[in-house]
This record gives sequence, structure tokens and C-alpha cells, in this order.
Amino acid sequence: MADKFFMTKEGLDAAKKQLDYLTRVKRAEIVERIQEARSHGDLSENAEYDAARNEQAANEGEIAELEYKIRNAEIIEENDDKSLVHIGSVVTVYDEDLEEETVYTIMGTTEADAMRGIISNESPVGVALLHHKKGDVVSVKAPDGEYKLKILKIS
Repeated sequence: MADKFFMTKEGLDAAKKQLDYLTRVKRAEIVERIQEARSHGDLSENAEYDAARNEQAANEGEIAELEYKIRNAEIIEENDDKSLVHIGSVVTVYDEDLEEETVYTIMGTTEADAMRGIISNESPVGVALLHHKKGDVVSVKAPDGEYKLKILKIS
């Protein structure tokens, strides 16, 4: 895992809220399900018990990951500099191969949501765009090959 996780203040607050839910609410619900499944007898053939234990393991893994990210969070300060792409920038790019414009918001990994156009600073597109200026053509090294994007606007 990375040493630092870039987040907005809102992203950090959301991560803390999610951690609180997982530790106080979901953990207790899972323990209840495990106790209920135990009461049904033989654990060796108890699918309910196995499912609850698997859910417990997944929940504990998610808790550990969130705790690590929160502990290593670096808050992204508001930055009005529109001359270069940085974390927090909204960037409009043009892909000549697809002949289309796309708008990306560059954020840290914890706040990335590709379906909403919010990409990680560690993603191939994020890495390619960072520290470039309007008018630059950047090369994106993607798993399925390399392609170019022209930076049209930084806001």
C-alpha cells in the first residue's frame, strides 16, 4: 500500500464515517448473525455460520484498510492554480483516436469514482496528466496500449 493517501477534507470525513459504521454497526450485526448461526448446532455443515464468518473477515479487512488510509491521509489543500494539473484539478481533455472530449477530476485513490469521472492520481490517466499545462499532449500508458490526450482546460 502507498505511504500517503491524498484526500479532501470531505473525503476524510466520509472515510471516518464509514469506519465508524463498520466498527460500531456492521460488526455488531455480524456478531449477532454468527451467534444465531451457532445456535443451530453442528458448525461443520452450517452454511449460515460460514457465510457470517466470511462476512466478518471481509468487514475486518475493510476496517483495517480504512484505518490505514485514515492514519496515512494527507489532506489536499484548495489550490487556485490553474496553470498546471494537480490533485483536485478538473481537467478537460481531447482524445483524437476517439474524437471526444472528456472531463476528469483528479483525486486521491480513496475518492476515485470512475463512473463519475473522478480518477485517481495513481491511475494511468492521472499519472499522465499531473504537472502538465493547458495545450500539452500527454501519453497515457494503459494496459491495452498507449494513447494520447490533449489538455484543453484546467479548472
